[in-house]
Amino acid sequence: MAKLLIIDDERAIRSTLREILEYENYEVDDIDNGIDGLDLIKKKKYDLVLCDIKMNKMDGMEVLELALAYSPDLPFIMISGHGTVETAIEASKKGAFDFISKPPDLNRLLITVRNALDRGNLVTETKVLKRRVSKTRDILGSSENINKIKETIERVAPTEARVLITGANGSGKELVARWLHEKSHRSESPLIEVNCAAIPSELIESELFGHEKGSFTSAVKQRIGKFELANGGTLFLDEIGDMSLSAQAKVLRALQEHKITRVGGEKELEVNVRVLAATNKDLMKEIEDGNFRMDLYHRLNVINIHVPHLTERREDIPEIAMNFLEEICKDYGMPVKKISEAGMIALQNLPWTGNVRELHNMIERLIILSDKVITDHDVTAFANPGGGTNIGAAGSSNGSSSAAVLSTNYDKFTNFQDYKDYAEREFIKFKLEKNNWNVSKTADDIDIQRSHLYSKIEKFGLKRVTE
Repeated sequence: MAKLLIIDDERAIRSTLREILEYENYEVDDIDNGIDGLDLIKKKKYDLVLCDIKMNKMDGMEVLELALAYSPDLPFIMISGHGTVETAIEASKKGAFDFISKPPDLNRLLITVRNALDRGNLVTETKVLKRRVSKTRDILGSSENINKIKETIERVAPTEARVLITGANGSGKELVARWLHEKSHRSESPLIEVNCAAIPSELIESELFGHEKGSFTSAVKQRIGKFELANGGTLFLDEIGDMSLSAQAKVLRALQEHKITRVGGEKELEVNVRVLAATNKDLMKEIEDGNFRMDLYHRLNVINIHVPHLTERREDIPEIAMNFLEEICKDYGMPVKKISEAGMIALQNLPWTGNVRELHNMIERLIILSDKVITDHDVTAFANPGGGTNIGAAGSSNGSSSAAVLSTNYDKFTNFQDYKDYAEREFIKFKLEKNNWNVSKTADDIDIQRSHLYSKIEKFGLKRVTE
């Protein structure tokens, strides 16, 4: 339900607008002056503001400017009984969505409100999508290890040198590759990524070099390979330690001669590609075991960038965690939660077997399952570091068994939604028991509307158990 705010010093106008908008199922607040209106905008999350222009204490245009400085994407509809073309133009220049004269025409008002809300939703969705498809996210952290990586990227990116990026799974090797491309002279050209571990050995050559129609049974048409697609740009070979030896030989030739031949083809094609590679394996050991070519290793390893494990830079965890917290909360369209000092220390002390990727997933889980402030108890209870089988809620103050520990067998969940429903049910059940089934107190505790909580109780079939 969209939440609207009316700012107008005429009670009759406020009452009329409120009645009309509430009849259309909007949630409406109203206030009689701009100063208090600004306070409400800062305290609550509104989807739209309808604001009078001529008011006591603060002019509506000033309210518009100050509100948009605080919340740039908040749609404003300006209302005035002294409307002129000049006033409407001035309001538009200052960022208002539209201007309506008093007394407002009912149909035009409702259409304008609907359009303004649609525009607001589109702006929010566009920002989320842009963030999700953004080429690069910042390399977060200021530890010595991370600063060294940033300095190396600045030096190496503008060159044509090949780079081998090493590090554990989830440590951020792909991010380093993206920044090397973004800061290079090839940034306007494509960055093509290939996960060598995800492609069967019999298909990797076709994936990299393409194939001609009829070159093998399923080759029903010609296919352009990744080397050709990356021509003029950058090719990122992720998990190259998993590439087959035959494909390694062809990659080596492509690096030496800047030429490729499609599978089943005879024509040599020139390619101008900068190759970046990454692996979580010890390639020297792979060479000793006969799984990786020494000559290819030396071709790729002109510059080596090692991305440290998260446990090697624990001082960066607060910055990374807060960044993920803000990003995920915005994606969910919810107020940004906080992490207590003890909660942050608890996060820093975890083993982080999954590195930064695990930290991202953990923050998302804590946002879903915790209250407004994420505590050290939440981290212990819900985080499930290291892939164990227990996710517990923080214990009650009297140490009773109502801590609602979830002894979870993950095999029983067929998809993520099933798991989320299960975790949500247990969380709500725990909070209800903690508050002695006081629904109002529980709703306030977990920051949802009481009607919403009743719906959840009905959805999950929760019932109070009496002794």
